[in-house]
Amino acid sequence: MSDFRSDTVTQPSDAMKRAMLEAPLGDDVFGDDPTVNRLQEFAAEMLGFEAALLAPSGTQTNLIALMTHCQRGDEAIVGQQWHTYRWEAGGMAVLGSIQPQPLEHQSDGTIALADIEAAIKPDDPHFARTRLIALENTTGGRVLPLAYMREVQALAARHGLRTHIDGARLFNAAVAMAGTGGGDPVQQAKEICRGYDSVSLCLSKGLGAPIGSLLLGSTDFIRQARRIRKMLGGGMRQAGLIAAAGIYALQHNVHRMADDHANARLLAEGLSQIAASNSRLRERAIAHAANTNIVFFDVDAALADDVLRHLAENDVRVTAGTQRLKGQAMKRIRWVTHLDVARADVERALRVLAAF
Repeated sequence: MSDFRSDTVTQPSDAMKRAMLEAPLGDDVFGDDPTVNRLQEFAAEMLGFEAALLAPSGTQTNLIALMTHCQRGDEAIVGQQWHTYRWEAGGMAVLGSIQPQPLEHQSDGTIALADIEAAIKPDDPHFARTRLIALENTTGGRVLPLAYMREVQALAARHGLRTHIDGARLFNAAVAMAGTGGGDPVQQAKEICRGYDSVSLCLSKGLGAPIGSLLLGSTDFIRQARRIRKMLGGGMRQAGLIAAAGIYALQHNVHRMADDHANARLLAEGLSQIAASNSRLRERAIAHAANTNIVFFDVDAALADDVLRHLAENDVRVTAGTQRLKGQAMKRIRWVTHLDVARADVERALRVLAAF
């Protein structure tokens, strides 16, 4: 079976499992799990922050960040398609009493600076208080340009707003930037984060750990965030078992993401060729270029269920959702490459689809 559903489906390697089994443990709620403390210190140093906090999931680290930055009745500016707004069950509103102000995206995944500035509310009792701009990088597999990250940060500073990065796939962005502009991915990741008040980093996506996410920020911010984590039920005890996997992932699985990106490019090119040559898919499917490790393949809605059934019957697992493209109903099939998808898996998947 070839599983392209998400980079969350990866299995820990034998070396990662050994690191987990051999990790010294304590009680992290008391702050004395040495492996958790080591992970938090290591990650903070790695990305240029004063402190970090381990939590079970990226959804929780994002929510902790939102609830630490904002009080009840405050507002966070977010993107219509970003995880914090669309894919986290409304947590900021339901649990944080934070009003999201979602904005439309540009074609490159950014939100226009003019739109962000126009959405900032004046200091008036009629309005929610705008407190935070939350970005997502990567977004839909696309890297937000570094110059854009700096411009948003400068805009926020002018208006006295705080800034958060949902960096679930931060290192995918960093690896892609290093591949095009040179440099070290770790330094690129640190540069993406520079000037931002907080960042959330998933350990269980492309980094390949089985569970866990980190929230990074200043010492005072993380002190407050720890209280929110407790409130949300995110405090764990002998969490060094999880933290050890995170340490291993950060030490060994960053640079290898370039392989995932290469496999995604191969997949996107193959899908494009199939869309042009397959008699059933010609002019009814569009393959989008891969920027990092995510590839989108849009198929005419009337045909998409047959395509998905054919893939499933041949043990190729993907996800799909409804999409409208130039007024036409399409299904967007999402393919995600990761450390458990080899070049051979990509080649086999393309052969399966070509036979449709």
